[in-house]
Amino acid sequence: MAALSQADLANLNATMESRTPHELLTWAKATFGSRVAVLSALQQAGCTVCHMVSTAKVGLDVIFVDTGVLFQETLATRDKVASQYGLNVITLGPDMSMEEQTEKFGVLYLTPDGQTKCCEMRKSAPLQKIKGRYDALIGSLRRGDGERRSKVPILAVDPKLNCLRVNILATFTDQQLADYIREHRVITNPLHKQGYATIGCNRCTTPVLPDEPKRAGRWRHLGPWAMYCGINPTDLDRGTEAAIDLPKELIDRILGRKVDYAI
Repeated sequence: MAALSQADLANLNATMESRTPHELLTWAKATFGSRVAVLSALQQAGCTVCHMVSTAKVGLDVIFVDTGVLFQETLATRDKVASQYGLNVITLGPDMSMEEQTEKFGVLYLTPDGQTKCCEMRKSAPLQKIKGRYDALIGSLRRGDGERRSKVPILAVDPKLNCLRVNILATFTDQQLADYIREHRVITNPLHKQGYATIGCNRCTTPVLPDEPKRAGRWRHLGPWAMYCGINPTDLDRGTEAAIDLPKELIDRILGRKVDYAI
């Protein structure tokens, strides 16, 4: 095993800027083979990635975290995407139901610290069940989402899952996303048409007004300091020293290094 840091990806990330989502998807499949999957919450961008994966016929699993308190519309979207796009959606969930969690810890999402703990248990911890199964996860983060994601890299290390995140829509603008959804009639969560700009758990998500930021509806009751759940490592700003451990041969393949191991 060898270390791959965010700094090591700087030059490769620069060359990735001009690649289309389809080209990035093809690169990920060619580089990681069966050890790459899609991670999606099945919001607009996530549904778009699922459509791209389906049409590219690359045979990738889709990882979906059901927190146990999602909107029924979100679960219905998951089922529709799996059925109509022919995708294998793997649903992960927390160890405790919300009722069990509340009985043990109280209503966590009413305070900033409690919200962090709740998101960790119900969104981030379930992903640990697939740690080691994949070397890369394809995500749908976009710079067009603004805030902390305005500079999201195409390739980002995820130390917690020890894998590489591949954000194939990083450079996709709002207009490009809307055009793709319209042109390809992408399946999307019906809540988007009811004023929900982003969609999470039913306890902590509300619609937004036209003049509000996209994420104003997430944890609205906690104020602007609680805007991210922490499931995406780039939201936490770990810096360029963050690193993961992968086989050296795989790192060479990622970085495009040609090495004669017979020497």
